[in-house]
Amino acid sequence: MWAHVWGFLYSKFFRFWLKWILRLLTGKCELQRVLGGAEAGARRTLSIEHSLESSKNKVLRNAVHVEEAEVEKCVRDIMKEKKIEQKNTGFKTNLHISLLQISGYKKLYLNVENLRKVPYDSENEEHEEQLIQLWNLLMPHENLKARISKQWCDIGFQGDDPKTDFRGMGLLGLVNLVYFSKHYTNEARQILSRSNHPKLGYSYAIVGINLTEMAYSLLKNGALKAHLYNMVSGLPQMEHFHQFYCYLVYEFDKFWFEEEPESIMHFNQYREKFHEKIKGLLLDCNVVLTLQD
Repeated sequence: MWAHVWGFLYSKFFRFWLKWILRLLTGKCELQRVLGGAEAGARRTLSIEHSLESSKNKVLRNAVHVEEAEVEKCVRDIMKEKKIEQKNTGFKTNLHISLLQISGYKKLYLNVENLRKVPYDSENEEHEEQLIQLWNLLMPHENLKARISKQWCDIGFQGDDPKTDFRGMGLLGLVNLVYFSKHYTNEARQILSRSNHPKLGYSYAIVGINLTEMAYSLLKNGALKAHLYNMVSGLPQMEHFHQFYCYLVYEFDKFWFEEEPESIMHFNQYREKFHEKIKGLLLDCNVVLTLQD
């Protein structure tokens, strides 16, 4: 309770006076102090984001919602509002990078969300090609005898038609599975093999789709900001989301076998434990969670 009271008082009263005192002492506004004192990456961009969102100035508040094409003008407008000389190239460059990261994160979420909303369509040739590609990447020495087949269970789908398993995450679930299998083929085949363990086995594709939901939810609630701001000096792309997904798949497999669950019936319990572990790692301002090619 007291934490909430203090937070309210700080944001409404003390923060303003603290900023005013620091400006008198340093001769610099909060944005100048942040951009001049913090290294590039999450610590700096998160501080800039918070400063802009908390500002009473409409120009500054609106800066966190600008599109990529508007960033350069937005930087000039902010410098004008804060009476910072336009020839201050260091400030201008660093603010430009931070605004690109902030706008890029929002755009990435929208792109991921749009892909998630696309239902798997067995009448769509491109969807079907991706599904067959997944089979060929994971099972190169075994031909798929029919499109509707019990063979799909061999790579961890629930039934004889995988399209039913993509309902929750739509095409995003399939795209993630294919990306991991294509870019980390050896690791994907090894994990598929381990998933067939007689005691500790799990459904590879179903778990993969479940981890897509985890990656998606972390992106949606902003938990991936530190990771992406450290990873990308500019606009985060779909590629970076897929890379994070690959990290989750690889690390979950390790986690599962280290934990040695009693049975697959306890999946949700261990899935949540793994989720909490990842959320803890993402709290570190210096975090970067990726696999290396």
